[in-house]
Order: sequence, then C-alpha cells, then structure tokens
Amino acid sequence: MILEKNPSLQTSIGAAINRWYLADESECVRLLADIAREPEPRRQRIRDTAMTLVNAVRRNREHKSGLDEFLHKYDLSSQEGVVLMCLAEALLRIPDADTADRLIADKLSSANWQEHVGTSESLFVNASTWGLMLTGRFIRPDADMLTNPGSFLSRLASRVGEPVVRGALRQAMRIMARQFVMGRTIRDALQRSRSGDNREYRYSFDMLGEAALTAEDAQRYFDAYADAIAALGESIEGKLAAEEAPSISVKLSALFPRYEFAQWRRVLEELTPKLLELARQAKAAGVALTVDAEEADRLELSLAVFEAVYRSPDLDGWQGFGLAVQAYQKRALYVLRWLAGLAGQVGRRIPVRLVKGAYWDTEIKRAQEQGLSGYPVFTRKVNTDVSYLACAREMLAAGKHLFPQFATHNAHTVASILFIASPMNNGRRDFEFQRLHGMGEELYDEVVGEEKMNAVCRVYAPVGRHEDLLPYLVRRLLENGANTSFVNRIVDEAAPVEDIVADPVSAVDALDTIPHPRIPLPAHIYGERRRNSRGVNLADRNELEPLARAMQAALEREWTAVPVIGGEHIDGATTPSIDPTDIRRVVG
Repeated sequence: MILEKNPSLQTSIGAAINRWYLADESECVRLLADIAREPEPRRQRIRDTAMTLVNAVRRNREHKSGLDEFLHKYDLSSQEGVVLMCLAEALLRIPDADTADRLIADKLSSANWQEHVGTSESLFVNASTWGLMLTGRFIRPDADMLTNPGSFLSRLASRVGEPVVRGALRQAMRIMARQFVMGRTIRDALQRSRSGDNREYRYSFDMLGEAALTAEDAQRYFDAYADAIAALGESIEGKLAAEEAPSISVKLSALFPRYEFAQWRRVLEELTPKLLELARQAKAAGVALTVDAEEADRLELSLAVFEAVYRSPDLDGWQGFGLAVQAYQKRALYVLRWLAGLAGQVGRRIPVRLVKGAYWDTEIKRAQEQGLSGYPVFTRKVNTDVSYLACAREMLAAGKHLFPQFATHNAHTVASILFIASPMNNGRRDFEFQRLHGMGEELYDEVVGEEKMNAVCRVYAPVGRHEDLLPYLVRRLLENGANTSFVNRIVDEAAPVEDIVADPVSAVDALDTIPHPRIPLPAHIYGERRRNSRGVNLADRNELEPLARAMQAALEREWTAVPVIGGEHIDGATTPSIDPTDIRRVVG
C-alpha cells in the first residue's frame, strides 16, 4: 500500500499536476480560455476555413464512410441506437444463451426499424440494418418485411428460434467488424493499410482487448504487442524518421492485472520492465510506441511508469516513445508542461497524441460514487474543446521537446491548429493529425496532401477479432453517437454550419455558469436536503499525505477503554486490545 512510514508521499509528478486534479471548473476553464483565445480577425479566418471543411464533407456525403453514417443513423438519441447498444452489451456480457435470446427477442421487436430501412444514402448502413435484423444471408424481402420489420422479426424468432437470430446477430457483427476494425491480425491490418487510398496515411495500430485480469492475460497481451512490433518492423522498407514510422499503441492496464494507484511499488517494479522491453523491441524494429491514456486515477501512475522507461539509457537516440494525453482532464495542460520539462532534461523529443477522452461517463460516475470534492474532467463538451485548443497551442509552442499529434474529427479544431501552425504565425509544420479508422475520411480528404492543406494524418487502427470489437464499439458510440457530437452533426443537413464551426472560447464566454448546471458536484447529487457522503481521493497524494499523518498519529497513541457505570469509570484488570488486521500489535 501507499500509506507507509514515509517523510513525504509527494512525487515531482504529483507536485506538477495534482493541484488541478479536482480543481474548480470555472477557474480552470477561464485560464484555458485565455490561452486558447484568438483576436476577432483570426477567429474569422479560422471560422471560414472550418466552414469550407464542413461544406466539403457534406458535398461528399455519397462517399461517406460506413462508421460515420452508422453513428449518425443509430445515435444514442434514437430508440434504435439504444436497442443496438443493448444487443451489443447482451452479446458481450450475458454468459448464458437463454438470457441473451430473451433480450434479443424483446429488443428487436421494440424498435421502429422501418424508419431506417432504405432511408440512408449509405449502402453499408442499409445492409447493416438488415444484417442486424435478419440472418446476414441474401434473401428476397416481401412487402410486409419492408413495412413492418419488427413484426416480421418477432415471427422469424418464433418460427426458427432465438438461437438462430442470435447467431445471425453475431454473424452481422463479424461482417460489420471489417468497417470498424483494420484487420483480425496485425498482418491483415498491414496488408489493408497498403491498399487503395489507405496508402496516403500513417498508421498507429491498437491491439483490441480490455484490461488484464490475470497474469496469464497480461502475458498474452505482452506477446501480442511483441508480435505486432515485429510484424511492423518487417514491413518497413528503408529507414524512416521516428515521426514517419508506423506505431503500436500499448495499454498499461493490459500488461499488469493490478495496475492501480494502491499498487504503486509493484507496478513500478513489475510493469516498468515489461514496458521497457517492448520499447527496446520497438526501437530495434524502427517502430514508434505510444502509451495509451486510461482513467484519471491512473494518470500519475502512468506518468511515473512512462518517466522510468523514458529515462532509460537503452532508449538513447530514439524519439519514438510517446504517450496520449486526454484534454477532457483538468490536469491536461500541466501534464504537457511536465512532459516538455522531462524532454528538456533527457534531450529526446516526446511524441504526444492529444485526444479529447473516451471515459467521460465513467469519470463522472466514479467521482459521485466516491464522494470526491469535484470532477477530474470537464462537465461540458465546450469546456473540453477549449482545453483541447489551449493544449494544442502549448504543444506547438514546446518546440523540439514535443512532437504534436492531434487526434480530432472536429473541423473547427483542425482549422485552429492549421492556423496556429501556419507560416504567417511563425508556426511549425512538424506535427500530424490523427483520426479513427472508419471515421473522418471526408474531413481529412480536404486536409491531407500538398494539393490540399499540406497536412499529414495518421489513422488509429484497431486490430483484433470481432469478439473484441464490442467494448471498443460501445466506447465509440458513447463518445461520438450522441446528437451533440461533431461526428453526428457534421453530416446532419439540419444542423447549421455556423453552429457547427462556432468558436468554443466565444461559447464559454457567453455561458452563465461554466460547469454544467445539471451535473451537480458529487456532494450535491441528492439535492440540497441530503449531502452525499464525503470521500478521499485515494489517487491524489495531496490528500493521502494528511490522511497518512493522521493515521500514523492514531497508531502511535495508546488507547484505553474502561466501563462507565453511572457516569463513573470502573477500574479493573487490564486486557490487551489486539489490532484485528495485525494480531502482533497491541493498540491499547
């Protein structure tokens, strides 16, 4: 455990970033807005560029990728989007076939599928609608199927049985996986990355899968990462600069089953050598390696592991070791400043992938459940957009210390970065954009290439079996499926372009309250009549240190308890009181 006899629990990382862990959102956003703010003439130029991008995407909708259109058609504001989410969750999490069959039978007949059949301009979405509802095989639909597919599905399930429908849904997931996942294996993904228009992009490959629960899981993930690094190294022709090389994304939680703050010492002793070994292999293969971002309570631990590996002399001369930073965390800007300082000390550039963040709902609910004093993330999307722009400016200003990698599908964000980095602003061109595989092609078709905006883009490409797709797909739906997301609105003709490309700093300036008014602080989630129980942020040493001192003082005190009768203490024979957690210790 972290709570030991120690003069100080604080680390240099925590001292640099944790003041802002659960900081007041208004104070934090105002500071970030001042960094991100542009004068009006520049705002107009950015807005004009963003409008050009959005209009181009809408003109090219007939070429729209399946995932963009799928998220638009089945977003989480639609009944059918929720049905698909339930089905995906059922197939993923329900262990017995009978329960899954009953849920499938219930959900398939409850949605209004006829609103979607044949209404999309995307052949993929129309095929997916029927693929999700039927068997994935070619059939000849009759009039009743087209006008009332829910009724037809109910009859189909009763006639052939829910197991057949369940099998059909699984088959549909396999078919859809090709749209969402680059390949079943790293070699499949590499082959696909070299075909057609895919050759215009750089690639970062992510081996699909969730956190390791056992040592065997961790070893399996380690072997998968090592195999992927070897395959990527074999695919490289000639010598590439670190920023041009293909990369592999590594989840630390996949490499160690107890990857948590309370296991700090074990993580540093047991996980760090594993990550260092993968980094050595990547360096030898000429492949870049990026440490993926995870939940807020693991951030300081992730940075400690990253620093320990980054400082290794084994990596001297290699500038391919980087990590992802989440702009929706209040500490993001200060993480970037810490990283730039680290790079300055060691003398090697750090590639940094700036993302918005994909665990927002989890972070909000955990803070409420634990009774924390605030949230580690922003409660409004526009606040995160402001943070992203401020962080982007920080990265571009970091010079040789950081290699900026901007992961975004937002046209205003893209236009802002292009403007900040333009020669007229004495900007830098050694950066890249990143997008998810299956999303954002139309946007980046207008950005990538010398004949367009002369920017470079890397594709974040998931690799794995269709069974591993579902958790990833659920995160993408949660992150991008809601009708407020940019991915959804950019293709929605009813959404005014002016609203889509609005400057987030101006939007924040116009807010009455910067935090979301319908997301109260954890202490107030039950209303004013009842306070939520107060907790301690056990992943912040600033809170652990006074707790540790108080616990140590309590341990050093000798406690005495006596019976009290009629208000008087009754003396008698003494009996030692033993600590139930350590029977060697007498506490009083």
